[in-house]
Amino acid sequence: MKKLYVGNLAWAVADEDLQSLFSEHGSVASASVITDRETGRSRGFGFVEMEDGADAAIEALNGHDFKGRALRVNEAQSKERSGGGRPGGGGGGRRF
Repeated sequence: MKKLYVGNLAWAVADEDLQSLFSEHGSVASASVITDRETGRSRGFGFVEMEDGADAAIEALNGHDFKGRALRVNEAQSKERSGGGRPGGGGGGRRF
């Protein structure tokens, strides 16, 4: 299963719209538009998890005009970051 990032969404796009659009290219496990916690309005991006057809969906839909916006579609990046947020890593020793 692959998780895809879908950016540059029109504000009116709903989860069901993503589900329908991506299901044309494979089996969709989930589709969600990310919303602002306070206002409930779309933040203009979302995620789609696909059981199969993810590469075909990326190829077909990246740059595709959907509801007046050119979509940005690619494989989602992991939230995990290495290095603990300190540039250069390491350290901890005394400086002379």
